[in-house]
Amino acid sequence: QVQLVESGGGLVQAGGSLRLSCAASGRTISTYGMGWFRQAPGKEREFVSAITWSGASTYYADFVKDRSIISRDNAKNTVYLQMNSLKPEDTAVYYCARSVTRWAGRTVGEFDYWGQGTQVTVSS
Repeated sequence: QVQLVESGGGLVQAGGSLRLSCAASGRTISTYGMGWFRQAPGKEREFVSAITWSGASTYYADFVKDRSIISRDNAKNTVYLQMNSLKPEDTAVYYCARSVTRWAGRTVGEFDYWGQGTQVTVSS
């Protein structure tokens, strides 16, 4: 079993930045891809970003591309998502998840363990 705990969310003004963290416990995540998803009220969970097991490759949804950086520290069993130039439409609960493989998927079905989420609220 893997437990994932997100942190770093909060209330921020438009144009501000947040750094989300996802700390894993129970088992290592160093040999798995990791991802971030988000879900706004009344909407489906959507892909935000993903990173392969080594960190060599990263992927972003178009709506966060050039505004966000995903990274990982395998020694700390932690994944990060730095988000800049935040917009009100970025308001959502952000979830981290472990991929079923070393690689980085983009769909919910390609991830097997999920955290409880952290709320990000961007005010205009």
